[in-house]
Amino acid sequence: MNRDEGSSSAASSPLHYFPVSPPSPGVGSPYPWLTEPAEERGLLLIRLIVACAYHVSAGNLEDANIWLEHISCLTSPDGDPMQRMVAYFTAALADRILRSWPGLYGALKSTKILSVTEEILVQRLFYELCPFLKLAHVITNQAIFEAMEGEKMIHIIDLNSSQPAQMIDLLQTLSARPEGPPHLRITGIHEHKDVLEQMSLRLTEEAEKLDIPFQFNPIVSKLENLDIESLRVKSGEALAISSVLQLHYLLATDEEMQRKNSPSVSARLQKLSLMNQRPLKDWLEKDLFSLLSMSPDSDLSPLSLSASSKMGSSLSALSGLSPKVMVVTEQESNHNSSNLLERISEALFYYAALFDCLESTVPRTLVERQMVEKMLFGEEIKNIVACDRFERTKRHEKLEKWSLRLELAGFSKVPLSNQGMMQATRLLRQNHVFSDYNIKDKNGCSMICWHDRPLFSVSAWRFRR
Repeated sequence: MNRDEGSSSAASSPLHYFPVSPPSPGVGSPYPWLTEPAEERGLLLIRLIVACAYHVSAGNLEDANIWLEHISCLTSPDGDPMQRMVAYFTAALADRILRSWPGLYGALKSTKILSVTEEILVQRLFYELCPFLKLAHVITNQAIFEAMEGEKMIHIIDLNSSQPAQMIDLLQTLSARPEGPPHLRITGIHEHKDVLEQMSLRLTEEAEKLDIPFQFNPIVSKLENLDIESLRVKSGEALAISSVLQLHYLLATDEEMQRKNSPSVSARLQKLSLMNQRPLKDWLEKDLFSLLSMSPDSDLSPLSLSASSKMGSSLSALSGLSPKVMVVTEQESNHNSSNLLERISEALFYYAALFDCLESTVPRTLVERQMVEKMLFGEEIKNIVACDRFERTKRHEKLEKWSLRLELAGFSKVPLSNQGMMQATRLLRQNHVFSDYNIKDKNGCSMICWHDRPLFSVSAWRFRR
């Protein structure tokens, strides 16, 4: 599908729009901006949502309500990419306001929790409509295949065992080895037993077709509650670990530990309060990237790096299993600042690109697209914007931070081979609608990009002896 004229450009960041002062919502005609071209309306929407976020973060709820009213008249989940995206940011800000009245919030039950069936369905739709996870799986499987060369007993730990496509592809690749297939054991981790039962069924059927000696070991657990002993790593097995969009969940547990234990919490909250009380014009005129680099959460705190933190202890425990390779895929963006304005500014940049991805390949009226935007992107935006403390689980961070954590936990980086990059690039070239996607090498890691904007990173690691 061709892009409509005036739809948002993923190559440019919403951050570029911020220095322009937002218009006053009450001047002249109630909604004079409805007649503006889509591109101008998109720029305006970004300014409006940032202004609204400022009032929400400062506790000016009456002003925030006025901004929300005006923004709602300009957005629609059925409109152009910017209108659709801002509609979900608007809903997220409204949800955050409601949370300040727990009684009202609970009575309205404004937050509907997706069922596990809905979660898996929408993840599969995203997998099919956008190539990001397909590419990550190709690169991950090639790294595992190369690390397991010549091994006869292989154990793979899948930290999120819900979608069988990746492991089926890996089974097929291992079955075609010149030296013959290995004895393969896959340990699947998921918090729902029925999901693991379906995974076991699908993978066992595929292994039987390929005549691979196979065993599936299900572990019903959230990642943060995982008992390392339950992985039952045996002597003589070559171990590989696959983590696709999972490690960031551990950061929510770390924030709770910081809140309870850190002596600097009150000072940091006071600093954030002062930041939020600055005039909007002053805040917008600052270089947001500089603000991000100076934010309290931009540098890893000693607690989040230490073995006593959940992230530190979990990574150290995985390192202690001596894996030949661990491949990590994560979102390439910083949504883990404790400052709401910084989180929103980064999330606008990131999700504008994702909404553009769907616009370039999928008709606007397709039900599957609307489900992905509402049930996946919309829920992630709500979690980033409306939630705090342990409820805020979508704590995406960039590769530089993951690299530091993994190195401190006892891992060393394994450069990804050109073969994996070539296979992933070939997959993109097979479909002309994916021509705006590309893969870049960054110091031996792979960046999966929309135009020039990295959206997902894939990196490989091994136990450092």
